[in-house]
Amino acid sequence: MKVIITDGIAKAGVKMLQDAGIEVDERPGLTPAELIQAIPAYDAIIVRSATKVTADVINAGKNLKVVGRAGVGLDNVDKKAADARGIKVVNTPAATSVTVAELALGHMLSCARSIPQATQSLREGKWEKKTFKGTELFGKTLGLIGSGRIGTELGKRAIAMGMSVLVYDPFIKESPVGKLVELADMLKSADYISLHVPKTDKTFHMINKDSIAQMKKGVVIVNCARGGVVDEEALYEALKSGQVGAAALDVFENEPIKDFKLFSLPNVIGTPHVGAQTKEGQERAGIGIAEEVRKVLLGK
Repeated sequence: MKVIITDGIAKAGVKMLQDAGIEVDERPGLTPAELIQAIPAYDAIIVRSATKVTADVINAGKNLKVVGRAGVGLDNVDKKAADARGIKVVNTPAATSVTVAELALGHMLSCARSIPQATQSLREGKWEKKTFKGTELFGKTLGLIGSGRIGTELGKRAIAMGMSVLVYDPFIKESPVGKLVELADMLKSADYISLHVPKTDKTFHMINKDSIAQMKKGVVIVNCARGGVVDEEALYEALKSGQVGAAALDVFENEPIKDFKLFSLPNVIGTPHVGAQTKEGQERAGIGIAEEVRKVLLGK
């Protein structure tokens, strides 16, 4: 059995595969054409978010039995093409839940206290103490759109900080954190809204001009989920008008971004899709995906 790893994973995960007698080739940075040329020799491929496992890649993989995604989302894997050929697709949905939840909380705190803007001000030699008057998270209401593993972890942390939590999730009947409500009720009540949903036909631009108009004036929007679930043009206009007080984005509709209009606004902060990027989270993801791929290859 041979596995190709095109986006680096934890060394412990690589060793786990090798100890099972599986040959591992680590080949980061392959172009799409190079991957299509290489893939016929392998029984499995492991990726993170950079490599796109397209239908062309899957169809070229004549020996391919499993596609492993070290992470949560499968946006970069054509699962329909894999299913059509009977190729298993596995991922590690729990590995980085705490990692992403902590980033979302960090973004909330950064918006509340203007931490990035204040840091930049200091770098410029200024002492704008009165400019950066913030607000507390304590006593505020967090609205969670989606209450899976990540949303639940964020909800736990928000409650620990004295926040109330409202949850909108049409796929559950009760929430382990906060009060389950309809979307309209949450939008009008939340001081902070954090998205934790995959990008689908139903969630694409679910935060748009109409939904933003229903929100409390000055709301803070945090998106560490998937680019495309927020209409960036509508968000831009709402940030300019003051309907949205601040926004923190880790994901974007088109990545990587360049000359991004939203970052011309002082009330927008962001990170370059680093939600899962912690040492601990990547260690769990690497070991987890190696275990899942090993199970498939060894028929377990």
